[in-house]
Amino acid sequence: MDKIEKIQRWLAEKNRDIAFISDPKTIQYLSGFYSDPNERVLLLVIFKNKAPFLFGPALETEAIKESGWSDPVYGYLDHEAPWKLIGDQIRARETDDTYFAIEKSNLSVAWLESAQQEFPSADFSTDLTPMINQMRLIKDQGEIEKLKVAGKWADFAFKTCFEAVRVGRPESRVAAEMSYALMKSGIMELSFPALIQSAAHAAEPHGATSDKRIENNALVLFDLGTVWDGYISDATRTIAVGKPNEKSLDIYKVCLEAQLAAQEAAKPGITAAELDKVARDIISKAGYGDYFNHRLGHGMGMSEHEFPSIMSGNDLVLQPGMCFSIEPGIYIPNVAGVRIEDCVHITEDGNEAFTHTTKELRYFG
Repeated sequence: MDKIEKIQRWLAEKNRDIAFISDPKTIQYLSGFYSDPNERVLLLVIFKNKAPFLFGPALETEAIKESGWSDPVYGYLDHEAPWKLIGDQIRARETDDTYFAIEKSNLSVAWLESAQQEFPSADFSTDLTPMINQMRLIKDQGEIEKLKVAGKWADFAFKTCFEAVRVGRPESRVAAEMSYALMKSGIMELSFPALIQSAAHAAEPHGATSDKRIENNALVLFDLGTVWDGYISDATRTIAVGKPNEKSLDIYKVCLEAQLAAQEAAKPGITAAELDKVARDIISKAGYGDYFNHRLGHGMGMSEHEFPSIMSGNDLVLQPGMCFSIEPGIYIPNVAGVRIEDCVHITEDGNEAFTHTTKELRYFG
């Protein structure tokens, strides 16, 4: 059974008529076509017992067809009313009052209101997001192979970053060197803007690469990933430039211990909450618990952050095929920040990482 057939079977089981797929990544997962439509409308419409159709900007219709999508495609020009055209296509197939399932985690209020204006007596209360999450939760072997290739290129990106590090060089220059090296190798897309942070700047876990210059005798954090055939990598390493102080080195030692212990513990049967606790207990015992201020990990695949969250309170039992990050961090304001991350997939008896750059502290400069 293919992915769209699974959605159709779910619609039948829930006694729903139509699914609106609005998340571009979900559209890619189900159809093979990806585009970020920006302010324009891109929608995959799946019927319970009829062929689906893709609707998007007219300038995308040929690309949709070339992607391998074989069911109907409808385009619209910028001056046309897209939801009226979508409604016309649906009414040509469905004449009764309609029950829709929508991606509540993605469909905007504006789009929902436009759909409701077209179908004022329809029901839009059913959330499709949990079903999509479950479908994307377990990766098949083909997906895992793509994630492995993306991981290989992340390892290449780390190598180029480390080679570009110089005391006094802006973080942004190192990021540019990495991007250029990847593009020369044919890798044109990053999973997200690479994060390169030196010294105390790395204590901002949701900071950004800046023009701050790399300091001597400090730690430098690199969080990066690449995209391969729609699937992403995501990994973090922290290195030393010169001779960091003892506090910074202790932070690194504890973070590494936590990351290695959690990765060793990741296997079928353990829950997400239990895995988070493995790393958190080590960091808390060392006195840094207040400085580990995020979950241990997140799901990954076609998107940087997917279901599930590896965190306290999540009793999801890990199963083979689940893919997620293991990324403990310690962030002490005005001192230093350390994060060490690999994404893994759960195997029959353990896990396998997608990235293999050493996690032992490396010294440069």
